Amino acid sequence: MQRSDGDMQRAASRKWTDAADTSGMFNLTKSIALLGVLAAAFFSPAQNGPAKGYQPQFTSDGQMKLPEDYRTWIYLSTGFDMSYTANPMAMGHHMFDNVFVNPEAYAEFMKTGTWPDGTTFMLEGRMAVGKGSINQSGNYQSDSVMGREAHVKDSKRFKGGWGFFPFDDDKTAKMIPETAGCYSCHQQHGAVDTTFVQFYPTLLPMAKSKGTLSPAYKEESSREDKKE
Repeated sequence: MQRSDGDMQRAASRKWTDAADTSGMFNLTKSIALLGVLAAAFFSPAQNGPAKGYQPQFTSDGQMKLPEDYRTWIYLSTGFDMSYTANPMAMGHHMFDNVFVNPEAYAEFMKTGTWPDGTTFMLEGRMAVGKGSINQSGNYQSDSVMGREAHVKDSKRFKGGWGFFPFDDDKTAKMIPETAGCYSCHQQHGAVDTTFVQFYPTLLPMAKSKGTLSPAYKEESSREDKKE
């Protein structure tokens, strides 16, 4: 059957229209795919892991800089008149010891039961006050900081992996020599990686569930249980 010129023109028109539609659909598909890739790259975690957040800062001569916003970190616990010796020195007043840890380290501990490099504990001592305002009994914390001390993990910087830095009222602190008794005490009695997790009520159960309690602590804890 012969086709008229009109039929041929309409067929040619449909051919180009169909080709244009196909090309447009192809380009649209590519655009959607590209948007998907960009969205995945934007919303997916980085291949190198999450941002490190806080990292301890040191001066050129090795002194640690005070992390002045430490009170915005994760609060772990408060001790009251705690002492690690049988006959503590008489201070003439009561003391509160507040402990904070940087959020990144806390998050890692809650996942693994271990402390990563960069972990920084801040111990803050405040005098206990008994009389003031409407208080009639017990104690509350004063607004004066009696002392600050950092406990920092850095397996490359410190021989034993950890370093202690007493700040007091200063903005920088020299490291306590590794021969000091605080190091051996933490090594012998720390529940996890030489840290006193046994005194942090939100962390001890996690360490137990992850199986990261130190053998020395478990033995010590077993002896205490038998005494009871």
